[in-house]
Amino acid sequence: MSFDRQHEIHTRRFGRNLGVGAVLLMLVGIVFGLTVVKVTHVEFEVPSDEVSK
Repeated sequence: MSFDRQHEIHTRRFGRNLGVGAVLLMLVGIVFGLTVVKVTHVEFEVPSDEVSK
């Protein structure tokens, strides 16, 4: 007895999961990119309020 054939709902679910995964990866990439740009900015310094504490 073989269970090779998948139901149609599993195919739709897999496609939806790929879409959600792609969106999550893009959001992580955007946040990472913004962080890298902010930290590597030439004039980056800790605000003076945090230094005095």
